[in-house]
Formats: sequence, structure tokens, C-alpha cells
Amino acid sequence: MLKENEPLLEIRHLRKNYDANDVLNDISLDICKGEVVVVVGPSGCGKSTLLRCINGLEPIQSGEILLDGLPITDGKKKWSEIRQKIGMVFQSYDLFPHMTVLDNIILGPTKVQGRKREAAAKSAEKLLERIGLLDKKDAYPRQLSGGQKQRVAIVRALVMEPAIMLFDEVTAALDPEMVREVLDVMLELARSGSTMLIVTHEMQFAKAVANRVIFMDGGEIVESSSPEEFFLQPKTDRARRFLNIFNFEK
Repeated sequence: MLKENEPLLEIRHLRKNYDANDVLNDISLDICKGEVVVVVGPSGCGKSTLLRCINGLEPIQSGEILLDGLPITDGKKKWSEIRQKIGMVFQSYDLFPHMTVLDNIILGPTKVQGRKREAAAKSAEKLLERIGLLDKKDAYPRQLSGGQKQRVAIVRALVMEPAIMLFDEVTAALDPEMVREVLDVMLELARSGSTMLIVTHEMQFAKAVANRVIFMDGGEIVESSSPEEFFLQPKTDRARRFLNIFNFEK
């Protein structure tokens, strides 16, 4: 049982490289239960790779990751078990086209967690109602807009009841008018106390949702601060140049 302010997720001296190319260089980061941490930075700085390492989709060269105080990168636990506690939503929705919305959502709980279909469906329907898509439970992915598909993908991760949610540029593939509906769902999750690590280029959203902003560049954490401090008084020239692109610099 976590005590108040104890980290739920701990990353210690994480290194990741592809051949001679260092992608993540000595990354250390703690995330507490109920905290929303947003990672921003230029393309290619290692943001998405960091999330993929946390979720076991990329092997690491050194360092360790702990969830709820227990190491998850020491090879002693199966990633299929770990991923039940670490939900992840990607840029692409990856919904099965031949399955209804409801069947897409309950596949994980029934097949991986062994939950009964009726119980899983009840949980899925509650979540669909929460995001305004209960009327789409019997629809197929081809009948949904991009924003609706991404909201279903979020529900698919939530129904597994993870301890932490990872979001990797979930609005990047959406048309501008569909971005807001997805961000509104994530904002509501944040307000409800969900623990979240979010990679995004949506600076206004980052400013609104984050408890803490991490700025990465060149595979390193350059700054870590409150959104107020980061967006109004960034500590480094590199962060100021980055924010100037989004007209945050006055």
C-alpha cells in the first residue's frame, strides 16, 4: 500500500540506445499516485521511446523501472501481467475492424484477466457512458470518426483498471476538429484522480492538465517543473526557444 507522496512509478538511470545512437540518456523520474505528468519536447527527443520502455515495448540497456515499489525490468515478471497495471494508448487506435466497439473493449478483461463477459461488459458500458459513446457499443470501427475511435481506445485501456495510464501523442493522427473531444476525456480522467503520463504537442492542453511538466531534449530531461513555472518562466534557453515556437514566450 502506497503512503502519501510515495512514487507509484520510479525510473532510475534509464538508458536506451539503437546501436551507437543514444535515445535515452540517464533518465530518472518519479510519478506519484494521482499525479498527471506531461512530457513535451521536440520531435525525436525520446518522449515516445520513454513510454515504450516503461510498457516493455522496447528493451533497455541499463537502469531500472519500478511499479508500486517492485522492479518490472529485471526479467522476473511477465510483461503480460505488468501491462495489466500499465495502460497505454497510442497514436493509432488499433481496433479490430471485425469486432464491435463493446467486443473490442472487453477482449482484454475476458481473455487476459479471465473476467466474466457480463461483468466486463457492464464495466465497459459504464465507461462508454462516461465518455458519451454508449450508443456506439454495437457499432463497428468503420462506423466511427477518428475521435470516437480514439476515445474507444482509451476506454479499452481503462477497462483493465490499470494503476497508471500512458498516452503517446493520442491526438496526432486526428483532424483538428476531433482533437478537442479526445482531450476533454483525458482532462476528465485527470480531474477524477487518474495517474497519467502524457506525451503531447498540445501545449494549451499540457498547461491545463499537468501537475508537472517534463521537458526533454536529446534523450535527456532538461527541465521538470510546475506548468505555471515552465510556461511562464522556463529555466533554460533551450526550453524558451521551444516554447517560442508555440508563442508562449513573450
